[in-house]
Amino acid sequence: MTIRRLLIANRGEIAVRIIRACRERGVESVAVFSEPDAKARHVALADRAVAIGPAPSVDSYLSFEKILDAARSTGADAIHPGYGFLSQNAKFAEACRKSGITFVGPSASAIAAMGSKIEARRLVDQAGVPVVPGELPRDQSDAGVAAAIDRLGLPALVKASAGGGGKGMRPIRATSDVAEAVPAARREALSSFGDGTLYIERLLERPRHIEVQVFGDDHGGLVHLFERECSVQRRHQKIIEESPAPVVTPEFRARVADAALRVARAVSYTNAGTVEFLVEGTGTMSAKTPFYFLEMNTRLQVEHGVTELVAGVDLVHAQLDVAGGQPLPWQQAALGQRGHAIEARVYAEDPTTNFLPQAGRLLLYREPRMPGVRVDSGVVEGDAVGVHYDPLIAKVIAAADSRGRAIDRLLAALRDFPVLGVRTNIGFLLRVLDHANFRAARVDTGFLDRDNASFFARPNETPDFVQAALAAHSDRPATKSVKDPWDSGSHARRIV
Repeated sequence: MTIRRLLIANRGEIAVRIIRACRERGVESVAVFSEPDAKARHVALADRAVAIGPAPSVDSYLSFEKILDAARSTGADAIHPGYGFLSQNAKFAEACRKSGITFVGPSASAIAAMGSKIEARRLVDQAGVPVVPGELPRDQSDAGVAAAIDRLGLPALVKASAGGGGKGMRPIRATSDVAEAVPAARREALSSFGDGTLYIERLLERPRHIEVQVFGDDHGGLVHLFERECSVQRRHQKIIEESPAPVVTPEFRARVADAALRVARAVSYTNAGTVEFLVEGTGTMSAKTPFYFLEMNTRLQVEHGVTELVAGVDLVHAQLDVAGGQPLPWQQAALGQRGHAIEARVYAEDPTTNFLPQAGRLLLYREPRMPGVRVDSGVVEGDAVGVHYDPLIAKVIAAADSRGRAIDRLLAALRDFPVLGVRTNIGFLLRVLDHANFRAARVDTGFLDRDNASFFARPNETPDFVQAALAAHSDRPATKSVKDPWDSGSHARRIV
């Protein structure tokens, strides 16, 4: 089957990414949009666009009926779910199949198996892959989840059973944390995935987060496309990802890749997926370094771009090939890693107020354009950044022949990325990337929390782009410094 018209059941930068792949292949693209997204970039770029409801995601991007109705009304023969929203919803994948619409992703059974923490653990254990101790409480009341935490012991992690991406996760280090963490995790899980089921897991202190990209087809083909390190996180949300992982030996790479393939084979996995692991210890990962299966994300990852740059592949094109019934475009022996790639996620958020999401209009927004730098974004200058969805503005990815040069290139790109109108985390990212421990690859999932104070603003002069932008949008002289010269949104809001 050849996909001729693809509906993208998502928004923002991932919708833009998929639409561009459609253009390259001559596939007609169909966007869907909620009321606040009517003028969004993905809507303007698509060949067709269908309104699907009001701002709340449960009434728009999470609505099976509205997405399927949009596909039928436009004659779409396939749906790509992107990431988030319905991308890991087995019922939606099955509803697509029953409607005669190709779901660009794995089978509903694979999604269901990996989406169930209990079933996933059972399958992974049978495949001979170690798992983190945990439990899916039968009693899902707050009291029932609290009792499960007590049985497992502290420290623990309460997390959404459905979905991923750090949504619906709360660490619990003291009994006093339970009363607030459990309902908060449930609310976020319901909002993000439409499923408030919670899972409890032992919290490993200071692990590294390593994941392996896998890809399967319907002809028995299955490959891995090497590993990514995603240890730099805040609130379990990745903000910097890189490939190859900087302290991985060939022996460890072979072990973790083999484990990922065993997990994928256990569910007869097809299309793109990522198997995630927690690795104990902060030193070099060797043949004997212990690691544990964390979860399998049965979708395209936010950070897929770093794999594309290092492995020299296009994962979205391959997704469409495989969904159309074609075999994988690669053989394992022909795949390799070349150079190094690092991605930073640029958010509309204020790092000085616990990363509170920001809203406003992008008065100035100029993406960096330089060799070895890729920017995936869903916005343009003049767009409004709202409060209804994830505040991701762009992903900036730098590739070079070495990790050090990739870091320097990413730093240069972020310094050449002026954004005015909303406060962003660019200044925060610059300080993280230039931190001595990050440059030396001495990181783990608690890195940002431990070195917190060193990642915030230092007194220095306002960059030229801020001076110019302030002058353009105000009658006042633009001569004073801002609290964080790279995160100048609040200053702009006072003067516009």
